[in-house]
Amino acid sequence: MSDSSSPPAPLSQGVGYGIVIGLGVAFAIGMVLTTRALKKVFGEDSHTTETFMVANRSVGTGLTASAVISSWTFTSALLGAPYLTYRYGVALPIWWANGQSVMICCFAYLAIQAKLKAPNAHTLLELIRVRYGHVAHILWIVMALINNIFNFTSMLVGASTAVSSLTGINVYASTYLLPLGVVVYTYWGGLRATFLTDYIHTFIIMIALVWFSLEVISRPEIGSIGALYDLIKALPSEGTVSGNHAGSYLSMTSDESLFFGIIHIVTNFGIVFMDTGFWQKGFSADVAAAVPGYILGGNAYFAIPFTFGTVVGLGALVLEQTPAWPTYPRRMTEAEVSGGLVLPYAASAVAGKGGAAAILLILFMACTSVASAQLIAVSSIVSFDIYGGYFNKKPTDRQLIRWSHIGVVGCALFISTFATVLHKGGVDLNWLLYMIGIAICPGTFPTCFALLWRKQTRAAAIISPILGMAAGFAVWFGTAHALYGEITITTTGKTLPCMYACLTSMFVPLPVAVLLSIRNENAFDWDEFLTIERVSDKHDDEGDEDTEGATPNNNRTPHKFNPSTYFTPERVTYMKRMSRIAAIWAIATFFGQIVLWPLPMYGAKTVMSRGLFVAWVVVGLVWLFVTLLVANFYPLFDGGARQIWEVLVAAKMSILGEKADTGREGWFDGGREVEVDEAIRVEAGQGKEK
Repeated sequence: MSDSSSPPAPLSQGVGYGIVIGLGVAFAIGMVLTTRALKKVFGEDSHTTETFMVANRSVGTGLTASAVISSWTFTSALLGAPYLTYRYGVALPIWWANGQSVMICCFAYLAIQAKLKAPNAHTLLELIRVRYGHVAHILWIVMALINNIFNFTSMLVGASTAVSSLTGINVYASTYLLPLGVVVYTYWGGLRATFLTDYIHTFIIMIALVWFSLEVISRPEIGSIGALYDLIKALPSEGTVSGNHAGSYLSMTSDESLFFGIIHIVTNFGIVFMDTGFWQKGFSADVAAAVPGYILGGNAYFAIPFTFGTVVGLGALVLEQTPAWPTYPRRMTEAEVSGGLVLPYAASAVAGKGGAAAILLILFMACTSVASAQLIAVSSIVSFDIYGGYFNKKPTDRQLIRWSHIGVVGCALFISTFATVLHKGGVDLNWLLYMIGIAICPGTFPTCFALLWRKQTRAAAIISPILGMAAGFAVWFGTAHALYGEITITTTGKTLPCMYACLTSMFVPLPVAVLLSIRNENAFDWDEFLTIERVSDKHDDEGDEDTEGATPNNNRTPHKFNPSTYFTPERVTYMKRMSRIAAIWAIATFFGQIVLWPLPMYGAKTVMSRGLFVAWVVVGLVWLFVTLLVANFYPLFDGGARQIWEVLVAAKMSILGEKADTGREGWFDGGREVEVDEAIRVEAGQGKEK
């Protein structure tokens, strides 16, 4: 912070640079060596498009669930849930959590439908191009890039501000340095590197989150969950929270929390459905893993903003009254709160330099993990949809990879520069969290219709999102001016203008698309999606020194698509059954986490009792431990131990110059698909449809 009254950074710049640069370089080197070892020994070549973009479509349930948790653990979530809880109280973390969990479970349905209708697709935008042509395709390219750019930027703005406050590193330097190591290992390893590093990052993040949550409660200044309740009740600011019942931090009747929940839920439906990164993870999961992986990951993720936000946000309110707090005796300024500094300050108060270092570590891990997914998403748009769609209609595998690499590097440079501009313009994490849905949501319903409704016309797909975005921005600026008399960064970041604008941009396209399509008599034939082909795994004839020394299976195509083999009666029956399961889970999650839980408590207009609060936090902590098991240990149980062993064996054999048996199946190789097909046949045989 530039404010002269801001507390000194708890960690030195040397520690900051050591983590930001040192760990980034270490991950980059480790991933490059691992990728080369797997290629040399087992023929797992990240310089082929199917491996780089969709990991050969055979990632298991455990790793998919872990990747979902990792992809959703934005630094903005780790920073935002505590600081908004600090502002509005116990209701806020519920709305943050269900605003990220529900849509993941809903996306499970889209993921299995995509596998059923377009099994060879690499990106969402390929589906749009096949169905609606080039104009719609270009429009979706723009909307997808807006989505990825704002997601990446909001994460980087919050992370760089927090890193600067923890270490004293110049905020602009951290903005450019944080993505540096990610660029290297994503450049070399593609989506496989994303899955590998996602798992490692999530492993570290979950351990740190569990430790820090328990540490806050056990601080001498707090001591127990019941004591935390008593201390909240005794706060000078208790009873003064605007919009809360009785002004209490401990009431679920909180207008600002409800408004934020509406913004967050609507925004995140747009973020997930319009993020090509989520679609790529869906394409990369094997048929048996797509639905359970997304449902398990989505419900497990709920505990992170719910429990972490509750404990840290309320704990910060209490600790702020003690000498342990960095700004004591003054309260945090509005700029510090909006900048997301509640968590960094809480870390210093709870565990001094050790706590600050732990939070710095998890922010780095979360930032780099999400950055990797966003880089892959943008690179897929650059290579498949821009270069392959308009500059070279028949690109070779090597050319697509080259443009993917250009996309990775170019995206990182652009996002860092854009984040720097926002820093210069005084835009903080709060403003980005509230406004992002206005630009992202207009494509949500047209995207769903593209995969689920045969009758949506080309005109509807093009016109409806444009009208939705125009209406959203008009409502945003108009409401800000009507309510506050001016249009500035401050007024456009207020809750009500952002909420009305998000709802407008989300729902205006729905009636427009329906009205323009309802009389359409030329229903789309889903079989047209089968014209999308997988890119050959074979390199072109240009020299490629990386292929030298690789085993013969480096140039084979274990997953070459054969419709008659893929669409077996057992597989089709299985995917239809999983579609029904995904739909049921999506509906149940929506009603359970939104309609039946926080809404009735909002209407009750009560303040939590001590016993309810203790039970509330205990349930959250148990849920957080379950998330730890799902993210860290279930992937090992679900074949991950064998896969990690393969990585270690590959590294050893590569160092010793040994070669693997050419019949050996690698991590993402055909052996996994054989196992999956056998499981599908067994399950389909138990309840086969007519």
